[in-house]
Amino acid sequence: MCDTTLGTAKGDILIENDRVRVTRWSFATKGDNTGWHRHEHDYVVIPQFDGTLEIKLPGGETTTAELRTGEPYYRPLGTEHDVISGNDFPCAFIEVELMDRKG
Repeated sequence: MCDTTLGTAKGDILIENDRVRVTRWSFATKGDNTGWHRHEHDYVVIPQFDGTLEIKLPGGETTTAELRTGEPYYRPLGTEHDVISGNDFPCAFIEVELMDRKG
Protein backbone atom coordinates (compact mmCIF):
# COMPACT_ATOMS: atom_id res chain seq x y z
CA MET A 1 0.00 0.00 0.00
CA CYS A 2 1.28 3.48 -0.66
CA ASP A 3 0.44 7.18 -0.45
CA THR A 4 -1.34 6.55 2.83
CA THR A 5 -2.92 9.33 4.83
CA LEU A 6 -3.15 8.73 8.55
CA GLY A 7 -5.86 6.23 9.42
CA THR A 8 -6.81 4.52 12.67
CA ALA A 9 -6.47 0.89 11.48
CA LYS A 10 -3.19 -0.84 12.28
CA GLY A 11 -1.07 -2.28 9.46
CA ASP A 12 1.51 -4.89 10.49
CA ILE A 13 3.87 -6.10 7.77
CA LEU A 14 4.25 -9.87 8.17
CA ILE A 15 6.41 -10.64 5.10
CA GLU A 16 8.27 -8.31 2.77
CA ASN A 17 10.65 -9.29 0.00
CA ASP A 18 11.22 -8.68 -3.73
CA ARG A 19 8.12 -10.68 -4.72
CA VAL A 20 5.41 -10.03 -2.08
CA ARG A 21 4.47 -7.82 0.83
CA VAL A 22 1.98 -9.35 3.27
CA THR A 23 0.24 -6.99 5.70
CA ARG A 24 -2.34 -7.68 8.40
CA TRP A 25 -4.79 -4.76 8.64
CA SER A 26 -6.56 -4.69 12.03
CA PHE A 27 -9.60 -2.59 12.92
CA ALA A 28 -10.23 -2.37 16.68
CA THR A 29 -13.58 -0.60 16.54
CA LYS A 30 -16.32 0.36 14.10
CA GLY A 31 -15.21 3.37 12.07
CA ASP A 32 -11.48 2.57 12.17
CA ASN A 33 -10.00 3.22 8.72
CA THR A 34 -6.89 2.67 6.63
CA GLY A 35 -6.72 6.28 5.45
CA TRP A 36 -6.81 7.33 1.80
CA HIS A 37 -4.26 5.47 -0.32
CA ARG A 38 -3.52 4.36 -3.88
CA HIS A 39 -2.18 0.85 -4.49
CA GLU A 40 1.04 0.72 -6.52
CA HIS A 41 0.82 -3.06 -6.98
CA ASP A 42 -1.81 -5.68 -7.81
CA TYR A 43 -3.03 -7.24 -4.57
CA VAL A 44 -5.19 -9.93 -2.98
CA VAL A 45 -7.19 -9.50 0.24
CA ILE A 46 -8.06 -12.46 2.49
CA PRO A 47 -10.72 -11.55 5.09
CA GLN A 48 -10.29 -12.96 8.60
CA PHE A 49 -13.92 -12.30 9.54
CA ASP A 50 -17.51 -12.31 8.30
CA GLY A 51 -18.76 -8.73 8.10
CA THR A 52 -18.68 -5.48 6.16
CA LEU A 53 -16.23 -2.83 5.10
CA GLU A 54 -17.24 0.57 3.80
CA ILE A 55 -15.12 1.71 0.88
CA LYS A 56 -14.83 5.42 0.12
CA LEU A 57 -13.85 6.09 -3.49
CA PRO A 58 -12.60 9.21 -5.27
CA GLY A 59 -15.41 11.57 -6.23
CA GLY A 60 -17.40 10.97 -3.04
CA GLU A 61 -18.84 7.53 -3.87
CA THR A 62 -19.11 4.98 -1.04
CA THR A 63 -19.72 1.25 -1.43
CA THR A 64 -20.19 -1.56 1.07
CA ALA A 65 -18.24 -4.81 0.74
CA GLU A 66 -19.66 -7.97 2.32
CA LEU A 67 -16.73 -10.18 3.36
CA ARG A 68 -16.55 -13.83 4.38
CA THR A 69 -13.72 -15.44 6.31
CA GLY A 70 -11.11 -16.90 3.97
CA GLU A 71 -12.84 -15.84 0.72
CA PRO A 72 -10.17 -13.79 -1.10
CA TYR A 73 -10.60 -11.09 -3.72
CA TYR A 74 -8.20 -9.45 -6.17
CA ARG A 75 -7.77 -5.78 -7.11
CA PRO A 76 -5.43 -4.24 -9.71
CA LEU A 77 -2.76 -1.64 -9.13
CA GLY A 78 -4.08 1.90 -9.17
CA THR A 79 -7.01 1.19 -6.85
CA GLU A 80 -7.57 4.29 -4.69
CA HIS A 81 -9.76 4.31 -1.59
CA ASP A 82 -10.22 4.59 2.18
CA VAL A 83 -11.36 1.36 3.85
CA ILE A 84 -13.54 1.70 6.98
CA SER A 85 -14.78 -1.00 9.36
CA GLY A 86 -18.56 -1.26 9.47
CA ASN A 87 -18.46 -3.86 12.26
CA ASP A 88 -19.24 -3.69 15.98
CA PHE A 89 -16.35 -6.08 16.70
CA PRO A 90 -12.59 -6.12 16.11
CA CYS A 91 -11.71 -7.50 12.67
CA ALA A 92 -8.76 -7.92 10.32
CA PHE A 93 -7.78 -8.88 6.80
CA ILE A 94 -4.56 -10.03 5.19
CA GLU A 95 -3.37 -8.07 2.16
CA VAL A 96 -0.87 -9.69 -0.24
CA GLU A 97 0.76 -7.22 -2.63
CA LEU A 98 2.41 -8.65 -5.75
CA MET A 99 5.63 -6.66 -5.95
CA ASP A 100 6.67 -7.75 -9.45
CA ARG A 101 4.24 -5.34 -11.13
CA LYS A 102 4.55 -1.69 -10.16
CA GLY A 103 2.42 1.22 -11.32
